[in-house]
Amino acid sequence: MKNQNHPPPFHRRLVLRRRWFNRIFAVIYTCTVFTFLLHQTTLLLFHTTNITISLIMLLADIILAFMWFTHQGFRMNPVHRKTFPENLPKDETKYPAMDVFICTADPDKEPPMVAVNTALSIMGFDYPTEKLSVYLSDDGGSRLTLLAFMEAAKFARHWIPYCKENQIMDRSPEAYFTSNYTCFPRTHEIKVMYDSMKDKVEKGVATGSDDVLLDGTKETDVLGHAMPNLIYVSREKRKATPHHFKAGALNVLLRVSETITNAPIVLTVDCDMYSNDPKTPLKALCYFLNPSIDSDNIAFLQFPQIFQGINQDDIYGAEFKFIFQINMTGFDGLLGPSHVGTGCFFRRRAFYGNPSSQTLEQTRIQSIRSDMLSRCHEVAKSNFEAQTKWGYEVSDPWFLLYAFLFIGAYGQDFLEFKLGGGTARGWYNNQRAWIIRSLSSYTYAVIEYMLTKLCASSAVFNVTSKVVDEEASTRYKHGMVEFGVESLFFYPISVAALLNLIALIFGVMGVFKHGGLQDLFLQFLLVGFGVVNSWPVYQAMVLRNDPGKMPLKITLTSFAIASMLYLVAPKP
Repeated sequence: MKNQNHPPPFHRRLVLRRRWFNRIFAVIYTCTVFTFLLHQTTLLLFHTTNITISLIMLLADIILAFMWFTHQGFRMNPVHRKTFPENLPKDETKYPAMDVFICTADPDKEPPMVAVNTALSIMGFDYPTEKLSVYLSDDGGSRLTLLAFMEAAKFARHWIPYCKENQIMDRSPEAYFTSNYTCFPRTHEIKVMYDSMKDKVEKGVATGSDDVLLDGTKETDVLGHAMPNLIYVSREKRKATPHHFKAGALNVLLRVSETITNAPIVLTVDCDMYSNDPKTPLKALCYFLNPSIDSDNIAFLQFPQIFQGINQDDIYGAEFKFIFQINMTGFDGLLGPSHVGTGCFFRRRAFYGNPSSQTLEQTRIQSIRSDMLSRCHEVAKSNFEAQTKWGYEVSDPWFLLYAFLFIGAYGQDFLEFKLGGGTARGWYNNQRAWIIRSLSSYTYAVIEYMLTKLCASSAVFNVTSKVVDEEASTRYKHGMVEFGVESLFFYPISVAALLNLIALIFGVMGVFKHGGLQDLFLQFLLVGFGVVNSWPVYQAMVLRNDPGKMPLKITLTSFAIASMLYLVAPKP
């Protein structure tokens, strides 16, 4: 017999069994770290003959230990969740309205068809269309982007019914037609329409510049069903402010949408993303409407990013499996995941005050009144927010302790990666990419942060190019790392790679000449680890002759810097 007093659950929280292993291992590892650091400090104070090298090694160990400690929160209580959309109310009139924000900034780096596919995948949600509004913020103010969305609005009248009739999962036309798709009665016709639209947009045919592309009283799909609202916003920007600044675009969209639709649920999506599950908003409702928990206190829901086009072994670690999949389960077991900038459902009222504040939802747009449009222009102005508050020898028995710390940390990392569905080669590439990012982007980020705090620099949001380079794409598929531009990021990577190689070569020469391999085992292990991880850098410097090789200027400059550093560095 079912208990009539308890409604069926909308979602379930599942605690992963490995949390107890993680907790026990954390205690053992912590004790080992403190023991080893105490031993290192004692040697530094009373027994060392080369204070400089020993001090640098101790500092490096302390930094690595700190990084390990800060990561343990992800492992204390990892959880998974399962949703039950089938238990949601059958009456769709009870579903809240939803505003979707898409941001684009530069039509040269972010081709309009990329944003069009994102919008079409969102418009194809299995959600009441009269409750769905899609807003595009175009910081570039491009007529080509406007053209693309006007064409997308026409194509959507055929695409949305086609997807819903045939239960298509990937409702981004580009993703669908480049996959091994199934042919249905209208498939060829729809593909011809999409190719025609794509060709027209890419040729840049000039068109009008209306602010609102769809009128809710007139636009229906080919079956006569209402279409989602599709609203284009070209954001005003002052010359004194950075041109590309995503947060500003989202703030404008929040104010403009409040004026027009004011939906209580807001979804933020990057222009190069698309939904691979049309039931995603229903899964979000499983949390926002869940009667068995205090769902009113949920401010936002973060869905993981799944990247398309990643090669089998993910040579750049670009899938960010730990950030978007593994660490998220640990965050969820604590206070909830962090916001990663896209794929996030918010309660609108969370932006304005405490969770109990109210949002007055407007009815479906019947027409855009002149007073409403004037208000939209007012809240989108750039000055709207002005003045508001917004190593050792190792024959030493202590070497076993060091080996445990090294193997234990990497072993646990590898285990989590495998349990998350990754491959051994993918894990190796991921940890190598972490080392590369630590030397390059992380280093420059720290410098930029310090300069910004000292008011010596200002942060600028730069758009990543989404334009596909076919030659670079082919090299990527073959596992070749790209170094084909003169970037400051490559200098620390190249210098570190060459330093490890120089140290290894001179170390081997010294052993052949003077012996003492057992006394230098740990040093060989460390530099050997660096050399193995730097193999793509050596390839790019001397073994490759394609456009993705390391620029000669960087190679020569890095070799000179590495040689100088090795000559002036203290020797053991």
